[in-house]
Amino acid sequence: MVKSTDLVIIGGGPAGMSAAISAYNNGIRDILILERAETLGGILQQCIHNGFGIHKFNEELTGPEYSWRYEKQILELKIPYKLNTMVTEFTRDKIITAVNEQDGIFKIKAKAVILATGCRERPRGALNIPGTRPSGIFTAGTAQKYINIKGYMPGKSVVILGSGDIGLIMARRMTLEGAEVKAVCEIMPYPGGRARNVEQCLNDFNIPLKLSHTVVEIHGKHRLTGVTIAKVDENKKPVPGTEEYISCDTLLLSVGLIPENELAKSAGIELDSVTGGAVVDQNRQTSVKGIFACGNALHVHDLVDYVSEEAEIAGKSAADYIKNNGMSPGSFARNIIIKTGGGIRYTVPRKITSITDAKIYFRTSGIYRNAKISIKEGERVVASIKKKRVVPAEMEMIKLTGDNIREIKGGIVTFELEGLHD
Repeated sequence: MVKSTDLVIIGGGPAGMSAAISAYNNGIRDILILERAETLGGILQQCIHNGFGIHKFNEELTGPEYSWRYEKQILELKIPYKLNTMVTEFTRDKIITAVNEQDGIFKIKAKAVILATGCRERPRGALNIPGTRPSGIFTAGTAQKYINIKGYMPGKSVVILGSGDIGLIMARRMTLEGAEVKAVCEIMPYPGGRARNVEQCLNDFNIPLKLSHTVVEIHGKHRLTGVTIAKVDENKKPVPGTEEYISCDTLLLSVGLIPENELAKSAGIELDSVTGGAVVDQNRQTSVKGIFACGNALHVHDLVDYVSEEAEIAGKSAADYIKNNGMSPGSFARNIIIKTGGGIRYTVPRKITSITDAKIYFRTSGIYRNAKISIKEGERVVASIKKKRVVPAEMEMIKLTGDNIREIKGGIVTFELEGLHD
């Protein structure tokens, strides 16, 4: 038997909860959240450090505190959710197959679906680091869960590969728990995490950050005994003669996050080759009508506040889609493709489909000073902003008004950056 539901949200983290509340506040009552973990909240439950909610709530919260703000609303609004529930199949007709202990295998036919499945860490197997395969090698998020949730200490002498925000935060966390963090190695010539985290997590604890360095060999038979690092050239290739051996019993990997989109692939949704997430319009609707995406499943955010903001857009858009009996939200008077030019790595959304105000989020491909970011149609500037400094680790935003969109005559605009490369 296939049960019918207006809106199914896959994922009960900050994006899924925020999208559910937004849809509820826009008139949809038949909502179901499916979450594979044993609690709502997603990754925030293990992020016990502060720094969350500065933009959304104008105060600093820990991850669990931020999550509870939304979970409390879910409970107050009595929005149904199923925990320990794994979605095993998902079709473009919006038929979801899931399994849990209470219901067994069950199917749901939804009028609209929001994908809020989050992201996963890139593991050692994706890096092709030569050497043995001893214990003591963890992704930074796994080590964070061991310490903050389970109370286990992964090791005492640590090297961290990659300077993403989780790696930086874990450098501080391991130090506070009594471990010695000997180095954070980053293959790029600039840090992968926010400047605030570099300052608070590394500089404040005198932890060395080695830019343009990577791990070239792993040592140890049963337990990790050390790693060899080396400097890399402009092509990210190790420079012979720069090798350095560091004795350690733990290697943490903070080498990137991958949007969790196996379900999107199974539904035939078009994915962006740069972000790994779905290609969406300003309503966060994917290439399949009635299926929306938000949060880290769409593109990796550096602030959870922006995750919530984006999920609210997806929730409202899904509500409008349902209320309009399957008509896509917004007046589909436009079909504008956003292409990236020099200095811009990607944009979300990738297309504009209606004449309404739209926030375009983007990341740069390098560090630039005195940057001017422009959206152009040919040589005509549609909208632009100026920034003293932009870095790839921090997401930026430019707003297109309805009037800006109305002025675009063709079907393509280009996103470009002019500035001094740092």
